[in-house]
Amino acid sequence: MQTWLSIEEFAKLIGKTAEEIQELCEKNKLSHKIENDKIYIEANAGAQALIPVAHTEIIDSPNGDTILEKTISTLLNLHERVLEAKDETIQTLQGENDFLKSTVLSVQEIYDEDRKTIQSLQKQLQICQEELEFCRKKYKLMWGKIIKKEAEDEWKN
Repeated sequence: MQTWLSIEEFAKLIGKTAEEIQELCEKNKLSHKIENDKIYIEANAGAQALIPVAHTEIIDSPNGDTILEKTISTLLNLHERVLEAKDETIQTLQGENDFLKSTVLSVQEIYDEDRKTIQSLQKQLQICQEELEFCRKKYKLMWGKIIKKEAEDEWKN
């Protein structure tokens, strides 16, 4: 698929003037077409125009190969460092993730144990309340009989 840009858009894209782009078109260094009296540049084929002339002169010079090799070597080294840093970051994040998982599991276990303890304590409280109510009824009946007995003894005397 071809992408056609107007000469002004292409000039803005690569940082050159429209006149310079037009000169490149006249020299047939850029793939172009003319529609409705407007010049359109094919963006993909114009990629070579992105390299300024000064840079091509450096590459064409005798030292250009060494500069290019050093640049590529530097870029490869930087790329390797980025990959190593990425791997270290991934390992660190995996370690943190494992730690957080184990922490969540521990908290869940503690929560489950606490829930069981609460249920057990609630059952014991209910049993104690039932026993207390039974004792109240028992003593009420017992003291009620004693009070009635004393009252009857007093009437008799």
